[in-house]
Amino acid sequence: MIKEIESRRSIRKFGSREVPDEILEQIAMAGLYAPSAKNRQPWKFIIASGNAKRNALEAMERGLEREKREPFLPGSAANIADAEHTLNAMRQAAALIFVVNTLGIGFARTPTADECVYEICNAQSIGAAVQNMSLAATELGLGSLWICNTFFAQCELNNWLNTDGELFAALAVGYAAETPPPRPRKPISETVEWRK
Repeated sequence: MIKEIESRRSIRKFGSREVPDEILEQIAMAGLYAPSAKNRQPWKFIIASGNAKRNALEAMERGLEREKREPFLPGSAANIADAEHTLNAMRQAAALIFVVNTLGIGFARTPTADECVYEICNAQSIGAAVQNMSLAATELGLGSLWICNTFFAQCELNNWLNTDGELFAALAVGYAAETPPPRPRKPISETVEWRK
């Protein structure tokens, strides 16, 4: 598995080849085996391909257009172009896996201190699930892109998903049409502090 950790890349160009449902299910299963705080397993994976993927992309497009007129995330307006670039990658992917936090409280109200702790635990758990799925995709010869730009279309995508919980992330999956070099990493001397 160390090989997959080192070779995993964020893929933004995918080929047109379809990914069989059995392989997509294996990727979702890898997410199910992630550790989760208090074994809460706060996730649901919605795999969209074909017409469902087209509908999801339309929801994302509507959200980006609305965001330009009436921003939900006004402080992130500088990142709209990046979100549009992400949308192009999503169009190319064979499938999109939407990751819903089934225990999420959403954006409708200010959380209590306890709820903030639960949200942090849920975010860590869901992050582990997405990482597992991304590594599984790499092991199975696929490329993937972990997507957070879905937040620009949070309302539209949540409406399209029509499920309990709050959209947390998406994973675009398909056969890679690029081989990007590794991105620079901070040296271990700057990121690990030993205390004995």
